[in-house]
Amino acid sequence: MQGDDIPRNENSTGRVTRRSFLSQIGAAGVTVTAAPLVARAQSTAAPAGTLNSTAEKIENAVSITLSVNGKPVHAEVDPRTTLLDALRETLSLTGTKKGCDHGQCGACTVHVNGRRINSCLTLAIMHEGDAITTIEGLGGPDNLHPMQASFVEHDGYQCGYCTSGQIMSAVALLKEPCGPSDADVKELMSGNICRCGAYPNIVAAIQHVRQQA
Repeated sequence: MQGDDIPRNENSTGRVTRRSFLSQIGAAGVTVTAAPLVARAQSTAAPAGTLNSTAEKIENAVSITLSVNGKPVHAEVDPRTTLLDALRETLSLTGTKKGCDHGQCGACTVHVNGRRINSCLTLAIMHEGDAITTIEGLGGPDNLHPMQASFVEHDGYQCGYCTSGQIMSAVALLKEPCGPSDADVKELMSGNICRCGAYPNIVAAIQHVRQQA
């Protein structure tokens, strides 16, 4: 083996061992596979300085004007866009959550002209000129709505994903006919599901605000 830079064995052919042969084949395979992926990534990469460029070119877009949290908003949306997606994707108001997307969990609850609705079940274009209130419009960290403050005080949340919808329904409940008992509150809040199971604390938070009022 003196002077032989590449070890030879019984499976060698000339100076190419099975290991070196397989290594070369593997490297070639990776190159062949990766090249199209790199080319595709380079061809589809967004130009520098652009943001959400595909959203800027909506086919058959419709112009709508809404009053969102007390401010006029003009937007271009696909006619099939739900109010929920318009709020989250177009207006970047992500406090309203998408849960089941079928009107069963209540995570997407917002107020339209003072009444609560599931925003996943209605189209944005149906609300031209309507007044929309989302969780962002109730209050901020330095100026919480009484219901928001009560949820914090009574620990009315666990993972928090349902919380914005729970609070929006709870605030609407304050203006709706509702009996005095916990059972009455549970009935009016039955459209909002807490998968974590914070129901007792949620009811306590709502009752506290009702008593203060």
